[in-house]
Amino acid sequence: GSKAMPYAVPNVRVELAEWNPGVPISIWRSVGHSYTCFVIESFVDELAAAAGEDPAAFRRRYLKDSPRHLAALELVLERSGWQDRPPPGRRRGLAIQEAFGSVVAQVAEVSVTADNAIRVHRVTCAVDCGTAINPDIVRQQMEGGILFGLSAALYGEITLEDGAVRESNFHDYRQLRLADSPAIDVHIVPSTGPPSGVGEPGVPPIAPAVANAVFAVTGQRLRTLPLRLS
Repeated sequence: GSKAMPYAVPNVRVELAEWNPGVPISIWRSVGHSYTCFVIESFVDELAAAAGEDPAAFRRRYLKDSPRHLAALELVLERSGWQDRPPPGRRRGLAIQEAFGSVVAQVAEVSVTADNAIRVHRVTCAVDCGTAINPDIVRQQMEGGILFGLSAALYGEITLEDGAVRESNFHDYRQLRLADSPAIDVHIVPSTGPPSGVGEPGVPPIAPAVANAVFAVTGQRLRTLPLRLS
């Protein structure tokens, strides 16, 4: 709901539209945070562009009342080299989300090939999950969430034909492969707070981070998933 929105904007309206697609659907990793984060973080990026501001500086200004978000943001910006010029042909996109008591910020470094394929080269992640009991597990879960989220963001489409799902196995339902996987750097925000979730919070920011990077490369806003350039 609106209380989960970390940005200090004066006017927020939240509406719910129920829709029955006519086929059985179920939950998946990160549940509602996935599409909620995609909508909010893509739109915040559009607001930054409309204001003529750097996406990070724009977020920083409106996160002044959210210290945990701000700390994760500052760490991911520093570690990703946000202020440095990316390699030729690449641009960076940013997204942040609080889920299951943890705050995760991600920066994706992306290029687009001549045939409009999206290539994610590097993902930098900062996570505040309170006290990190086992830092290696925290990093592994962030990495797994990013790879799962990238599969969904780039390829995860189910199509229906004559009342049945067309895809049947991995030959026609693509997953992220080793050759497509980015380098991933995970950084844990130091905290003495109570431990919070790490199994799902790594998923939500990756799709909007990639979409925002695609905008930086091409000037095209992708507002539907999976992410495809026309």
